[in-house]
Amino acid sequence: MSKPIYEMVIGLETHVELRTKTKIFCSCTNEFGAEPNTHVCPVCMALPGTLPVFNEQVLTYAAMAGMATNCYVHHKSRFDRKNYFYPDLPKAYQISQFYRPICEHGHLNIHTSQGEKRIGITRIHIEEDAGKLIHDDRLGTCLDMNRCGVPLIEIVSEPDIRSAEEAVAYLRKLRAILTYTGVSDCKMNEGSMRCDVNLSIRKPGEPFGTRSEMKNLNSFQSVERAIAAEYVRQVAAVEAGETLVQETRRYDQKTGKTSSMRRKEDSADYRYFPDPDLPEVYLSDAEMAQIKASIPALPDERRDQYMTDFGLTAYAAEQLTDERWLAEYFETAAPFAKSPAALANLIIGEVFAQITLRDTEHTGERDERSLPILPQNLANLSDLLSGGRVNSSTGKKILSIMFDADCDPIAYAEAHNLFTVTDEAVLRAAATKVLAQNPDLVASYRGGKLGVQKALMGKAMAETRGKADPERLREMLVEGLTGTDTE
Repeated sequence: MSKPIYEMVIGLETHVELRTKTKIFCSCTNEFGAEPNTHVCPVCMALPGTLPVFNEQVLTYAAMAGMATNCYVHHKSRFDRKNYFYPDLPKAYQISQFYRPICEHGHLNIHTSQGEKRIGITRIHIEEDAGKLIHDDRLGTCLDMNRCGVPLIEIVSEPDIRSAEEAVAYLRKLRAILTYTGVSDCKMNEGSMRCDVNLSIRKPGEPFGTRSEMKNLNSFQSVERAIAAEYVRQVAAVEAGETLVQETRRYDQKTGKTSSMRRKEDSADYRYFPDPDLPEVYLSDAEMAQIKASIPALPDERRDQYMTDFGLTAYAAEQLTDERWLAEYFETAAPFAKSPAALANLIIGEVFAQITLRDTEHTGERDERSLPILPQNLANLSDLLSGGRVNSSTGKKILSIMFDADCDPIAYAEAHNLFTVTDEAVLRAAATKVLAQNPDLVASYRGGKLGVQKALMGKAMAETRGKADPERLREMLVEGLTGTDTE
């Protein structure tokens, strides 16, 4: 008897730091990477007698995020106190929004290998970030309060996600939207976008199971692996007759497993109540209209435009619109390229490979600094490749050189005699020479070992210093091997 198939049910809570100049309730600088405990003041350190003053830009960014994710944005919202004790929370409560969040009832459309799917968004609420615990083998656990009071929005999805692929697609789309609008830089390696995964399992059609939460996952890879590991654990537990408990778990990247941290709290445990130090916040119709008008073309709109205007595949368009800087780079380069589709394929293929190769710290992040090539120069290289003026091997070498020191690839190819050899006499001479020098390989081919053609091709390419038109050279080798003549 086959084992039952369990469906995973996933909801995501995504914490996003906003790109304001100052913190949410004080005038301290909102800047990443400073020396510990240098961006603090009596307000964010919760010294007695201090009162919060709300940063209005936070409200604008939160409303913009809601509009861009198809949420209903409330004119009025309110702050509440979320009460719990932890060393990184000096007030012993976090200012958040529980009863009246700013945004509700939104959705995102994602694209996966299974097609398009809509993921619901329950709510977006504003809150302040906590400090950061730093664990040091020599000093023990240290506390950096620079992050305390940094403005956040928390975006809570509906439990509509059914796979790790869908979860990552949702997060990628969310990151793209938030960076397009300028609400956040969403640098996961810096903690400005963090994800909590809530996962349960069930047999299809049954009620939701008991969920576990994996907190503060800061990369798409971690999200994907944590989901896979927790799904395996829950299925094994249920199959063994164990009772799952609602808990918070930690994903260990070294072991690839999750481990229990503590029992998961319910909202009642936090004893929410309205913050008496902060009034309601309000957005007028005019302010709403102004915010909506400031939202740029978002990923889905650009994706459709690229497919229509440039003839890109859905996959290529999705890749290029994943990040705003990359979309703007492509739009600048495309008018210089004879084939924008070929340019797109070059970017999502060899250019991405070069960026990954040069990511020595393995952050997985890309930005404008990752692609130090003028758009027109990259378009020229694309034309050289698509027009057959340089072959793929030579194109890769030129691209690597352009990453090291940007240059015009046409001028570089001319100066270094790198254009593809298409002269029939030269190609035939190279093929004839290689066949004459390798009678054993020729005999093997004629004896049925067709795989030796690859070795002969490599030798023939070497005769032209890698510059031959590979398709024509291969044809001439086959002619010599089979005794045919296409002239």
